[in-house]
Amino acid sequence: MCGIAGFCSDQVIYDQEKVKWKTILQNMNQAQKRRGPDEDGWYLSSHCGMAHVRLSVIDLETGQQPMTRTRQGHTCTLVMNGEIYNMHELKKELENLGVEFETSSDTEVMLLGYLVYGEGILSRLNGIFAAALWDEEKETLFLIRDRVGVKPLFYTRTKDSLVYASEIKGLLQYPGIKARVDGEGLCEIFALGPAKTYGKGVFQDVREVLPGHYLTFSHGVLQEHGYWKLESRCHEDSFEQTVEKTAWLVEDAVKKQMLSDVPISTFLSGGVDSSLVTAICARELEKQGAVLDTYSFDFQGNQQYFQANSFQPSQDRPWVEKMVKEFHTNHHFLECDNQNLLENLYRAVDARDLPCMADVESSMLYFCSQVVKQNKVALTGECADEIFGGYPWFHTKEAFQMSAFPWSPDMKVRQTLLSKEVIHSLPMEAYARAAYEKTIEETPVLEGESQEEKRRREIAYLNLKWFMVTLLDRMDRTSMYSGLEARVPLADYRIIEYVWNVPWEMKCRNGVVKGLLRHAGEGKLPREVLWRRKSPYPKTYHPQYEAMLGEQLKDVLANPNAPVRQFLDRKKVQQFLDSPKDYGKPWYGQLMAGPQMLAYMLQVNYWMEKYGVEVV
Repeated sequence: MCGIAGFCSDQVIYDQEKVKWKTILQNMNQAQKRRGPDEDGWYLSSHCGMAHVRLSVIDLETGQQPMTRTRQGHTCTLVMNGEIYNMHELKKELENLGVEFETSSDTEVMLLGYLVYGEGILSRLNGIFAAALWDEEKETLFLIRDRVGVKPLFYTRTKDSLVYASEIKGLLQYPGIKARVDGEGLCEIFALGPAKTYGKGVFQDVREVLPGHYLTFSHGVLQEHGYWKLESRCHEDSFEQTVEKTAWLVEDAVKKQMLSDVPISTFLSGGVDSSLVTAICARELEKQGAVLDTYSFDFQGNQQYFQANSFQPSQDRPWVEKMVKEFHTNHHFLECDNQNLLENLYRAVDARDLPCMADVESSMLYFCSQVVKQNKVALTGECADEIFGGYPWFHTKEAFQMSAFPWSPDMKVRQTLLSKEVIHSLPMEAYARAAYEKTIEETPVLEGESQEEKRRREIAYLNLKWFMVTLLDRMDRTSMYSGLEARVPLADYRIIEYVWNVPWEMKCRNGVVKGLLRHAGEGKLPREVLWRRKSPYPKTYHPQYEAMLGEQLKDVLANPNAPVRQFLDRKKVQQFLDSPKDYGKPWYGQLMAGPQMLAYMLQVNYWMEKYGVEVV
């Protein structure tokens, strides 16, 4: 994994002021250095500048970027963040066409693939990537993002240039680009956050390349192109065939994503998703005489303070222990205490460049910082719930009847701490409704389906476009902040394409949540783990943590210069601090309840201070 950044213009001749523009590229690199602590590089031509920081995982010796190659007089330069998991198959295919390689890197496969196939190479790639490619002959810059949007890529326009970066902090190093937020951005923060509208960067004039799309910028003209989208079609496989194909897809995706020149590890919660990934990895490494490193996460004091509820019925540790015993992994139990959780609340904003999932995100940031001490690559079980229908809102009657995001249905809860002036001035409900309706309109429908099945597709599509992306952003930023590469094999686009059209009675066989995935895992896991009731990522239930948040928010409100004060009602905040928090009724997703509301407001305040956010 890496970080990329750069700029392009047909109005500026960069190499006439080489020192100036090289310095800007180096500043962009430095801002994103955590994404690539091992190496950095830059490229500058008359109309294009590229910067790259590298986390060395594949081809440790010769995979430096930016990378330039010429074929039949056609020269292109590429910077890429990510991995191409089918690089060996593509390399062999290209070699059969007479293409010669200088390295064993996947970057070169993508670059030479473009020189052979043009944009057609994108549909051949299986991987997670964000890339910028400068075609010297066409004088065209391509900005490219993987199908699912696992890797980020932001951009903005200045008067005469296109500027891009893996993270928003990279953009802010370019002269004249400021951290401004208008009313639309505030609605993103308060009405949708910690989610954000796909394609938007919250800051004014900042955009994000859409998943499955690429941009072309040539002679001042910016155009958007789609190369992948979900399609709804009739599912013709029997249940037995569906289970067999799903099992093969899952195993193949995990094996492909074990591609690495450094040792891999897995995150292991003891749930079916991470356990399946772990089981496949452990068996493959066992064949090589190697032992898999695994990591589980919990919070100090949870054995004492854990509160079971409908979202989180049980703790993870007993299930992790069963998996470790079964697969003989080298396991590490990691715990986060209250102080680390609080401190990383602000580092999580540094990583995301935005307020985020509060301690759900800060804890992952802390855990990743511990994992990277021993491993640079980790496979995770993320995204199975969105793809296979694991969340409660796939199953509840209320989700089928509401016209709102099912993980955040009540705007009044979100407005609990906001002042009347803010509530009246920001069109929060209308903004969220418009964002919701836009996604509903985009949902691929299938002629002849019942209204219930049509609604089920809508819920699934909302999850893929919104909730899953929020978690993918969390995983990317929290891992890359410490130079850890976290992979998501269950989000392989082939799994998404196939499972999208599997009928619900197969996905939820006999009413069992994620029944299809569980049937596909038969023979791979201990049955008690395979059929364990779903329990999400853990969070702390320690009352001291909530008290610490309350004290910090009081301190913030006592500061007349605290930027978040302009949005909050101090009396409402005090009443909220004096009342018990209901952990069973989250305001976002399954985990963000009362304490996370306090933490989110602390993040908003820190974000505005740290980035010097100007409200316009």
